[in-house]
Amino acid sequence: MTNVINVSDASFENDVLKSAKPVLVHFWAEWSTPCKMIAPSIEQLADEYYGRVLIAKMNIDENPNTGVSFGIRDVPTLLVIKNGELVAKQVGAAPKNRLSALIDANIQND
Repeated sequence: MTNVINVSDASFENDVLKSAKPVLVHFWAEWSTPCKMIAPSIEQLADEYYGRVLIAKMNIDENPNTGVSFGIRDVPTLLVIKNGELVAKQVGAAPKNRLSALIDANIQND
């Protein structure tokens, strides 16, 4: 079982913007090799931050509207959203330690 949730254009507002916890959203596509490369790290982060941070993923091919509204042009793109606001963005694949640092830097005071 995974602690990563799938979000859609229809569920994004409730699942992400209205979340009581900070959210790391992984915008990805099935055809993207870099997305496949970081997927195991995303799964590990979901386990490590369980209960403190919600880790979500959104397939941009199946859900194009949210990506457009956030200006997503490349995948993978990861957004950190806290209290309904975008607080950080990572474009492109990154090692797990950099993704962890991105989360840590943006969940202070939680």
